[in-house]
Amino acid sequence: MNQNDRVVLVVGASSGIGYYSAIHLHRLGYRVFGTSRQANRITADPGSQGYPFRLIQLDINDNDSVSSAFDSIVEEESRLDVVVNSAGYGLAGAVEDTSVEEAKQQFETNFFGVLRVCRAVLPIMRRQRYGYLVNVGSIAGVLGIPFQSIEHV
Repeated sequence: MNQNDRVVLVVGASSGIGYYSAIHLHRLGYRVFGTSRQANRITADPGSQGYPFRLIQLDINDNDSVSSAFDSIVEEESRLDVVVNSAGYGLAGAVEDTSVEEAKQQFETNFFGVLRVCRAVLPIMRRQRYGYLVNVGSIAGVLGIPFQSIEHV
């Protein structure tokens, strides 16, 4: 199988590491789908607004959104070879300045969102007997960073 046959989904491709990963994979010839919570607000046609790949709606905090996105890609492409799970965000500030609700929202996205994506793609890859899942994490899991306390608690 050559690169042009491989279908890649980059979760969190509207900005940051996900965006640049999707651009790089697109330039290498992969068929790339990128996701964003706000894809419906962004023109999702390839080549528009700096997105040479197809941008689709996916909110990793919503089970139905995750299922729907994966189902539509597999229905259209009949396969999903690589998933780059890069959606997430940092929450800057001291512990005493961070509300419990803010911390819960970050965990919902950065932990449970990753879990939702893994749970959606692994059965697909198992059926195919092939696939790569790349979870992009934070250096905060290894090294303490000032004013990134919530990621270290």
